[in-house]
Amino acid sequence: MSSQAVASNNSSRFWTWALIITSAVVLFIVAIELINIAFYDPYEDEYFLFRTAGMLAETDIATLTWVMFGTLLVFLMLGLPLAFVTGGLGVVFIYLIGDQTMLNIIPSRIFPMMTNSDLAAIPLFIFMASMLERAGLIEEMFDVVYKWMGGLHGGLAAATILASTILAAMVGVIGAAVVTMGIIALPAMLKRHYNHEIALGSIMAGGTLGILIPPSILAILYAVVAQQSVGELYLGAILPGLLLSAMYMGYVLIRARLNPQLGPAMPTEEHISMAAKIRLLGNLAAPLILVFLVLGLLFGGIATPVEAAGIGSFGAIIVAIMHKRFNIESLREASVTTVKASAMVLWIIFGASIFVGFYILQGGQAFITETLLGTGLSPYGILILMMLLLVILGMFLDWVGILLLAVPIFVPIIKSLTFDGLFGLPGVDADHVALWFGVLYLVNMQMSFISPPFGYALFYIRGVCPPEISMATIFRSSLVFLGLQTVGLVMVLLFPALATWLPDLAYGR
Repeated sequence: MSSQAVASNNSSRFWTWALIITSAVVLFIVAIELINIAFYDPYEDEYFLFRTAGMLAETDIATLTWVMFGTLLVFLMLGLPLAFVTGGLGVVFIYLIGDQTMLNIIPSRIFPMMTNSDLAAIPLFIFMASMLERAGLIEEMFDVVYKWMGGLHGGLAAATILASTILAAMVGVIGAAVVTMGIIALPAMLKRHYNHEIALGSIMAGGTLGILIPPSILAILYAVVAQQSVGELYLGAILPGLLLSAMYMGYVLIRARLNPQLGPAMPTEEHISMAAKIRLLGNLAAPLILVFLVLGLLFGGIATPVEAAGIGSFGAIIVAIMHKRFNIESLREASVTTVKASAMVLWIIFGASIFVGFYILQGGQAFITETLLGTGLSPYGILILMMLLLVILGMFLDWVGILLLAVPIFVPIIKSLTFDGLFGLPGVDADHVALWFGVLYLVNMQMSFISPPFGYALFYIRGVCPPEISMATIFRSSLVFLGLQTVGLVMVLLFPALATWLPDLAYGR
């Protein structure tokens, strides 16, 4: 066994034992408390070995910030699930700072989330994506796009990005897009001797477009947390999403044109006629009509997000039937996938809302605001600092956790600032600030997914790579596309109309 493997194994064993010891200590404390409650008068302090209620009541907010978020970081490093860590720590700190009565704020934090109708769109869109995936449409879509673009140098990588863009409008879930395109497109590119960095980078960058392009699950959650219209945010994200897709394709086509060995064209014998290409488009007619129908109903104000998602779910079953891929087993698998993904998202929502909600009630919002404003930075400087913090968080937390931990704190601060524009360019109206920041946030989350060393997409693609491709190669392949995402983020920051023009046009502001 190599020294690196031994070190990794020792590190894993250390964290495992740390988790076991921590759990044992907690269980011991709980056991002592239960014995005291059962056999002694719980209202007499001298009988309690661990009388901790209100122990941190006098703690100032600065110290409390370090204690709460430092403890959260430690438990996450121990490998505990985010949903239960945030919810559990939230309950613990409510008890340590207040008392048993203060625990009553927990249902008041959770209930508004449970009754928010927009959240019902999440399981419906996930089910729609699962059914379309099981209908074999992704393979057909990639085949069609490849036949259209394969004759170009770098055409297979560009086809992967274009297929990922279309897939983003069908799926809206990041991990599934990266893994699926990695399974389908990566072997095809490696077989044709594509440069590894271009092949891997195009899959990761294209696969993360689902964060931006509707029906993005993350956009729905942001809209709920920031009290923003889902339809407006979807419209605001379209142009930046298409812009990034075009930048990715432009990069790979230009690189391959300058150096054809990086992306060889399709062999002449595999070329097909224009008539055959047009006939191939018929394979994508049904799913594309479904996507345009769902988004059209949503953008046109004819249907709410939940109604549009319901129509999409039913339409996905019809599409699967049309492609002769529908059966009870596929329906069961799609339903199980939906339940698992939805449960994960909802538990994180409940847990994080308790943790962050209590922190805000203790004055955390005012503390963070005063700290940021006290730096002396301009509004744009504060915004850039937030973007950097989000990228760092994205290296360690999943996208739902970042949203629910950071956005409730950041959005009120952003709304209180004035953005008059940089370098003489137009600024952002106060009514548009939350929408504009939402699009910036979505682009930022794209960056966090492919940011070394812990970006999620890096490990998604590693799971489907052949053994000869090292992690260092995957890291290098992400850097150029990370740079393109940074350019896209800067463009949305400098030209807010990229995020606000379509919503203004659609809703007549």
